[in-house]
Amino acid sequence: MIDYNLKNKIDDTFRLVDDIQNRNPALTAGTGMTVREMLKYNLLQYVGFLFESDGTDGRQELEFIRDYLGSVMTISQFLNFKYGKCMDKNFINTPPRCMLYIAKSDLTDGAVKSPEGRPVSKEVVELFGDVGTAFVALNGESVTELANMSNYSLMLDNFLKEYGLYFTDGIPKGRINPKSRNLRNRNNTNGLKTGIQNKTTDGKTAAKTAANTEGAQAESEETLEQLMEELNSLVGLKSVKQDLTNLINLVKVRKLREERGMKQPDITLHLVFSGNPGTGKTTVARLLAKIYKVLGVVSEGQLIEVDRSNLVAGYIGQTATQTAEIVESAIGGILFIDEAYTLIKSGDEKDFGQEAVDTLLKLMEDNRDDLIVIVAGYTDKMEEFVNSNPGLKSRFNKYIFFNDYTGKELTSIYNSMAKKQEYITDEEASKYVQEYLTKRAKAHEENFANAREARNYLERCIERQATRIVNIKNISDDDLKTLTLADVTE
Repeated sequence: MIDYNLKNKIDDTFRLVDDIQNRNPALTAGTGMTVREMLKYNLLQYVGFLFESDGTDGRQELEFIRDYLGSVMTISQFLNFKYGKCMDKNFINTPPRCMLYIAKSDLTDGAVKSPEGRPVSKEVVELFGDVGTAFVALNGESVTELANMSNYSLMLDNFLKEYGLYFTDGIPKGRINPKSRNLRNRNNTNGLKTGIQNKTTDGKTAAKTAANTEGAQAESEETLEQLMEELNSLVGLKSVKQDLTNLINLVKVRKLREERGMKQPDITLHLVFSGNPGTGKTTVARLLAKIYKVLGVVSEGQLIEVDRSNLVAGYIGQTATQTAEIVESAIGGILFIDEAYTLIKSGDEKDFGQEAVDTLLKLMEDNRDDLIVIVAGYTDKMEEFVNSNPGLKSRFNKYIFFNDYTGKELTSIYNSMAKKQEYITDEEASKYVQEYLTKRAKAHEENFANAREARNYLERCIERQATRIVNIKNISDDDLKTLTLADVTE
């Protein structure tokens, strides 16, 4: 059965590259191919690169190539093409040839744009993603195919970044998620830090936690593309981006198979985020909540951030109720439990952490269609926590590891924070900042706080600058925003 949305996407993109060729007939002179022919050939190479036989006869893949790319091949011809044209060791790191010419066109004045005003190269990268998702969905979720698709997608994103085409204007507004349950009366969906309200027996309300909730408002919902741009723009986190791209591709493929009436193997989307403090775990969780909403995994997309103190009470019978209220507030989004290992305290008979875990596991099962739970903490302690309970081990089998930031990455974080607050660091001071943060990253003392290290350092720099300039008469704007060597020196 032909997916006409994909078919139309391919045809629309071909028309855009035809427009590029028509405006500049000499663009591909000497290559013997038009931009359309290059794009078609590169798409064929891409699916050849993705293809894993896994005992299949290749019939569905050959039909896909015929229906969407207009190429009629036997399985023998396709395999010869795959191993002859798609398996070079540098294939995964080499942008498709067509992208070089399309990007060149995008960077000229009066370049061809999509109907939404986007560069054609963005449309082509999106097409590779759509074609890859549909192709991988043909015969179940091959881990190798998903990994190859994710790696190729990241390579294309990096190509766009190098050409300055990754972040662009003219991106269409997101659509309202059809699963959204906006009529549900739920606390903490306004994106503010508030207390979860609990009705007590005498009718009064009491704030039980300070859960950090990120609501996803339908009227301003971001697109998957925008959210992936935001994820990929985060400093460092290379392995995290890779793992999450794999996971997101898996969700997209499963959704496509579901739409086509194909069987779905059971998988869990609950996650363990392991790593040291300040490595971006909460930031990534917040983004993932929004991404899961756009993909239809959850209905609301809020993030509820809690720790042991929000779940465990001091008296018998209170912990189950308190935990249930927290979980209820997270239905439709992600419940993020920081330092989750503190819920298990061996040898303390009066501790109610196990009651919180038991309640959590039951409610995760009861709400498995609209609740994702992420547990986070130090790597060794999280492994011990998950292995302490068969119920935890069966639900949390996907680990995402957050590496510590390097000195170079901390410098980038410092510069980004300073820019957002309208501060600039002069040349001499910038050199000191990089040397200082590199030294801190290498020393990695016990209290090293990764991104918080850069933030706290910037705050101290701003305080010193304020002391230095406060008595300057007729102070200029440059004085107000410039950090000098005296300001950054520790």
